[in-house]
Amino acid sequence: MKILVAIAFLAIVVSLVTALLFMMRSPPEEGQPRKKGTMATALAFRIGLSIVLFASVLLSWKMGWIQPTGIPPGA
Repeated sequence: MKILVAIAFLAIVVSLVTALLFMMRSPPEEGQPRKKGTMATALAFRIGLSIVLFASVLLSWKMGWIQPTGIPPGA
C-alpha cells in the first residue's frame, strides 16, 4: 500500500508540474492557434488522482488493510 500511495503522490506532483509548464510556456507564434485546455486538463487529472488516492486510503482503512499510527486517541 505504501508503494501505491507513493506512486500516486508522484503522479499528482508530475501532473501539477505539467500544468505549470503549460502555463509558463510562451505564447504561440503569429498565425498559429493555441492549444486550448491543456493546463485545465492537467489540473483536472491532478484533482481526479487526488480523489482516487483519498478514496483508496479510506477504503483500505475500512477494510483493515492499513492501520492508523501516530497520536493515540484521548492523549
